Amino acid sequence: MVVGVTVGFVFAAERRQLILEMVRANGAVSLRELARVVQTSEVTVRRDVRALEAEGLLDRRHGGAVLPGGFTRESGFPQKSHLATAEKTAIADLAASFVEEGEAVVVGAGTTTQELARRLARVPGLTVVTNSLLVAQALAHANRVEVVMTGGTLRGSNYALVGSGAEQSLHGLRVTRAFLSGSGLTAERGLSTSNMLSASVDRALVQAAAEVVVLADHTKLGTDTMFQTVPTDVITRLVTDEPPSHDDRAATELQALADQGVHISVAGPGAGSGQGPGSGPTGAVSGGGEQVPPQQRRRDVPPLPGQRRTHGGHHLPPGPPGSSGGGASSPQLRSAGSLGAEPPTTTARVADLAPRRR
Repeated sequence: MVVGVTVGFVFAAERRQLILEMVRANGAVSLRELARVVQTSEVTVRRDVRALEAEGLLDRRHGGAVLPGGFTRESGFPQKSHLATAEKTAIADLAASFVEEGEAVVVGAGTTTQELARRLARVPGLTVVTNSLLVAQALAHANRVEVVMTGGTLRGSNYALVGSGAEQSLHGLRVTRAFLSGSGLTAERGLSTSNMLSASVDRALVQAAAEVVVLADHTKLGTDTMFQTVPTDVITRLVTDEPPSHDDRAATELQALADQGVHISVAGPGAGSGQGPGSGPTGAVSGGGEQVPPQQRRRDVPPLPGQRRTHGGHHLPPGPPGSSGGGASSPQLRSAGSLGAEPPTTTARVADLAPRRR
């Protein structure tokens, strides 16, 4: 819960001091929450945050403000859960539609992956391997979903199991895909996080999967943090939300990621039908095909033609039609269609993000 007090009319200097105190108390606060507490518009709060950033007192993030020093500090779960909540919901709805009945997947720690887990509870025959207590809790009462927890040491700030125990429990594991989140995503370094132990476990999760799907709302695009978890050339797909029209940094980063071969799926306001994955008539996307309603619930940006993907330092050869896109899968695991093989849902909507020809 965000720490703060509701106040009446205040002058700009007092208002900015209250904003600064809220950010210091919580680590990260959304613009919406700041506006509610100081009883002013988000436009005014955004201007105040910009002024405080110019003084080096805090850092702006799209949709909120955080303490300065993003390369060294990570907000805890209570603070993260208040940022970009609507965007995370849309991303989770779309990401869940890629999961098929009977699959085995790994799901990393994070507030966005927790939202995803709530939707995966409706996929029958699913096996989910996770190091997140929150993900496991979201799936605990799902009748036909098997949850496999890693070992490790509990990291209280994000309720995740980390350390050598978690990494060793993932050795020899092979699943169709991994769903991961993080603190930042850039085309130059890929996905990154602020904690070394979390980064190490995320890398082990990636090694267990044939495909890697990153869930990141637009506030994380263009943000770089200390420890790289997934290099750009290992990311199969990015599921994100539509950046605001004024957010040039996020739009530029999306284009750069597409140019490097990442297949981008953008969740629109209507993403997710509430009827679960695979419910084609509503516009959700199943792993085996596309069905898109007139209101265009999503748009995809394909990778560059012939782009070679690497995984764990090795090139992945193209698999046969309908395969997982390269790499050997365990016989007991059901093969899923390659994410990168799907065509864009509509040419007109993705023209602005299509890879540039060099």
